[in-house]
Amino acid sequence: MARVKNSVVTHARRKKILKRAKGYFGSKHLLFKTAKEQVLRSLRYSYIDRKQLKSDFRKLWIKRINAACRANDISYSRFIYGLNKANVKVNRKMLAELAINDPKAFSDLVAVAKKAK
Repeated sequence: MARVKNSVVTHARRKKILKRAKGYFGSKHLLFKTAKEQVLRSLRYSYIDRKQLKSDFRKLWIKRINAACRANDISYSRFIYGLNKANVKVNRKMLAELAINDPKAFSDLVAVAKKAK
């Protein structure tokens, strides 16, 4: 039976990890073991942060809507409650855009929300 050698596959695997670790500080981009640990950790961070980004944007939109609501003499929670009562289906991203770019349309929505409650 012939002897099987894995040097090509092993070298390719290590090269792939070290390529991903390019630019890391210290031995993390030089030594395979530390590079592999750091790459796995970095992948985990990137996965978590992709999920966290959605939450961060929602918080930002809520802050913008709340600031515009306060300028129109209504609280954020009463505004959202009024829109739900009036059966107005507009997501927070679009409400934040309206609050910044079209204050007139936003104040019309505030009037609808005040009327509905």
